[in-house]
Amino acid sequence: MTARGPKVERSRSGHVLVTGGAGFIASHVVDLLLSRQDVRVTVLDKLTYAGNVDNLAAHRGDPRHDFVRGDVADADQVARLVTRATSVVHAAAETFVDRSIQSSSDFVSSNVLGTQVVLEACRRADKPLVVISTDEVYGSIRHGSFTEEDPLQPNNPYAATKAGADLLCRAYRATYGMPVTIVRGSNAYGPRQHPEKAIPTFALNALDGRRVPVYGNGKNRREWLFVRDFARAVMAVMDSGRPGETYNIGGGYEISNLDVAREICRLAGAPEALVTFVEDRPGHDFRYALDWSKLAELGWKPETRFHDGLRETVEWYREHKAWAGRGAKR
Repeated sequence: MTARGPKVERSRSGHVLVTGGAGFIASHVVDLLLSRQDVRVTVLDKLTYAGNVDNLAAHRGDPRHDFVRGDVADADQVARLVTRATSVVHAAAETFVDRSIQSSSDFVSSNVLGTQVVLEACRRADKPLVVISTDEVYGSIRHGSFTEEDPLQPNNPYAATKAGADLLCRAYRATYGMPVTIVRGSNAYGPRQHPEKAIPTFALNALDGRRVPVYGNGKNRREWLFVRDFARAVMAVMDSGRPGETYNIGGGYEISNLDVAREICRLAGAPEALVTFVEDRPGHDFRYALDWSKLAELGWKPETRFHDGLRETVEWYREHKAWAGRGAKR
C-alpha cells in the first residue's frame, strides 16, 4: 500500500457500519459520526469483557443508531450488515498485550479471522473499508519515528495478529483493488478505556490509594494521544484519505511509563510512593514513535495537550468508578 492516488473528498453522509463500536476508541468514533446530521451508524459488537453498551449511552433512542450484538468472525451476519452500509470502520479486536501473552487464540480468531471476514464482505459488496490498526505492528524503535513504509516487526502475539490483519488488507488491495485503508495509531488514552490498560489502572489504583504497578524500571516510552483526537484522525481518513493507503496516527506526547504513573498520582492527589515496580512482561517493546506527516496532509492535527487530557481522564475515572467496576487489580 504505497502508491499515492489523488486525495478523495467523500460524502459526509451515509450509513456506516462500525465493528467493535462498543469499545474504547470506536465508541468515540461513533460519537463523532452521529454528531453529523445525515449519518446513520450500525454498531456490531460481541460485547466481550472489553465491550460496554454504556459507552454508547449518549445515543440511546437516536433512530440513526442501531446496535447489533454479534461476532465479527460470523461471515453471514457480517455480510448482511455490510450490504446495508455505505462504508465500514473495522475496529473490533482483542487488544490487551498481557492477555495475548497468556493465550493468543482469541486474538487470532478476532484480529486475523475477523478482519478476513470483514474484508471479504466488503469486497463482495464493493464497500470502502477503514481498518484501525496499531503502532505495535512496527515493533520497537530506539530513535526516530516509524513511517508507513517501515517493515512490520511485531514482538508480541497481539501485535503479530494485528500485523497479520494489515497484511491481509494489503493483499486484498493488491489482488482485488479494494479501497481498504489502514490507520495505525499510537497509544490512545481517555474516558471509557477498559480498566486493564495502563492509564486506567494507574488512575483507579491511585484514586483508591493502592499501589500503582509499573513494569520493569519504568523507562519504556510511549506516545500518548487523547482518544477524541484519535477519533478525529479516523474521521479525517474516512473523509479525505486516499483509498488503499496506510496512515500513521501520531502527534501524541512522548513520555516514560514511570513519569505517566507519577503524573497520575499527582492528579489523583495520591502519594508518589504508591508507584511500585513489578516484573517486566516478556517481549516488552521499549519505545514507539510515529511519523504522522502523511496524516497532516489531510489537515488533521491533535487538539488536546497531554496533561489536559490526562487531567480529564483521571477526573472521569474518579466519577465513574461504578462503570469501571473498580477493576484495577493487576
